[in-house]
Amino acid sequence: MTLDELLALPPTVNVTTAARALGIGVHKAYALIKDGTFPVRTLPLGSTVKVPTAALWNVLGVMPPAR
Repeated sequence: MTLDELLALPPTVNVTTAARALGIGVHKAYALIKDGTFPVRTLPLGSTVKVPTAALWNVLGVMPPAR
């Protein structure tokens, strides 16, 4: 995922998108979430899991441009 793609993400993303940004497979991402070792804070919403984009940027060392 490019820097421009990362910066264009909405406020929360699904696990598939977060895994792509981290360079891991989606099955690995869900396994890490289940184990409690996913490197980014997650938001369980019923049967859905969302990942806050700001937390993802923080783990990746990405700073959004100043407005």
